[in-house]
Amino acid sequence: MQALAERIEAFVGGASFTGYEPLQFSALKTYAPAPEELKGKTLESVGRRGKYVLLDFDDKRIAFHLSQGGRVDFEEPPKKTNKAKGYVVRWKFDNNRAVLVKEFGTERKAGWWVLEQGDIGPMEGLGPEPDSEAFRNFIRTGQDARRIHTILRDQRTVAGIGRGYTDDALHAAKISPFASLKSMKAEDRERLLQAIDTTLASGLDLERKRTGGLPTKLGDHWVVHHEHGKPCPVCGDDLRRVSYESHEVTYCPTCQTGGKILADRRMSRLIR
Repeated sequence: MQALAERIEAFVGGASFTGYEPLQFSALKTYAPAPEELKGKTLESVGRRGKYVLLDFDDKRIAFHLSQGGRVDFEEPPKKTNKAKGYVVRWKFDNNRAVLVKEFGTERKAGWWVLEQGDIGPMEGLGPEPDSEAFRNFIRTGQDARRIHTILRDQRTVAGIGRGYTDDALHAAKISPFASLKSMKAEDRERLLQAIDTTLASGLDLERKRTGGLPTKLGDHWVVHHEHGKPCPVCGDDLRRVSYESHEVTYCPTCQTGGKILADRRMSRLIR
């Protein structure tokens, strides 16, 4: 999302908002301020909080969240297609450009908000950013008994890491996704923090090489995430997964769990 925010600012930063096309009615989560109040306002900057992208217009802002299936197209000039399947909203600017948000899949969870500056809206309750001292202190001193994979995916605990980077960071740190923070030694915690920093920095460098919006295919730079069944890039053992209804965990038994195969709860059996 950081790299996407940077590309949006490069594409329409400094331009004036000329209007919008609401292509999916339920995606707009606010009614006041009205989106019409943005008309004529200059896009001063684009930033990010967690997985929300923020378009700042002086006294107001747009926040949007793509969820799992959301994507972004840059249009120059703006297209006239209004009813294509999965389209969410098109924001238009006076430089003859537009930003189109769309969503793939059957779930419709992508959304956008128009907020007054200072109103955190849907971002209330988000945890600290991964590079913050608050998060580092939490990892170093926390006694949370939840599994570390659950902790790192929980946006209320730490905002913005997500599933893919969690898999890759835990693999780099050689820590089991089922380990609890409470059980981790000081050296494990420091190794985890370093792995998170390195994994996120590497991911950002690669995402910054993209051009345009956010393409259909993502995660083409994951190290282990969604790579189950393939050889571990470190030891060569087969990567394994644990499947849940809404997500899956990928890990290496040799590197992370001392050879133990973790139970796959969704299949109600032990993978051997």
